[in-house]
Amino acid sequence: MFTGIVEETGIVEQVQKGSSSAVLTVQAIKVLEGTEVGDSICVNGVCLTVTSLADGRFTVDVMHETLNRSSLAQLRCGSRVNLERAMRADGRFGGHIVSGHVDGVGRITEIHRDDMAIWYTVQAEPRLLRYIVEKGSVAIDGISLTVATVNADRFQVSVIPHTVRMTTLGEKRSGDLVNIENDVIGKYVERLLPARQEDRKSSVTREFLARCGY
Repeated sequence: MFTGIVEETGIVEQVQKGSSSAVLTVQAIKVLEGTEVGDSICVNGVCLTVTSLADGRFTVDVMHETLNRSSLAQLRCGSRVNLERAMRADGRFGGHIVSGHVDGVGRITEIHRDDMAIWYTVQAEPRLLRYIVEKGSVAIDGISLTVATVNADRFQVSVIPHTVRMTTLGEKRSGDLVNIENDVIGKYVERLLPARQEDRKSSVTREFLARCGY
């Protein structure tokens, strides 16, 4: 589990592409502290397992499913990526619950400045937008952000300059793809609510959830 608070940005040193998968070598500093082979690191919002460690770098395997679901297939040597280690049980929860399991990609359609704030407009498919709510949380390339507005085919986030400086958002341009992970709580709630189809029955009702404090 992650929190969406990026610890540092790393540099992709090497991309070894297979027939349907890839191996990434990433230069980093902070996220290597205390990290061992087998640990998880969130790379641009994608939870990946460290397969080897060397001086100032680590490698991860990226499977076919991950390449299809995310923007990692577009990474090249020299690409900068957002990095976060898995959250410690005694750590601070600075963002929101981020699993590192990307739901899909969105496309930045507009970036504009409003005094101090930098606004990003992201176009996304209906299947992603259904879980995005105004003032709710969304992870964009592994960054925990608050949704400012939601429209029929896009949403907006308003980002402070510090976040732009400390992540890859400062390099993004209109037309770029970004990884999107919806708030996992919304997905679980929807799954637990009674299905609309008549052939699917469930004892979990809205009243039941209300009685249980949800």
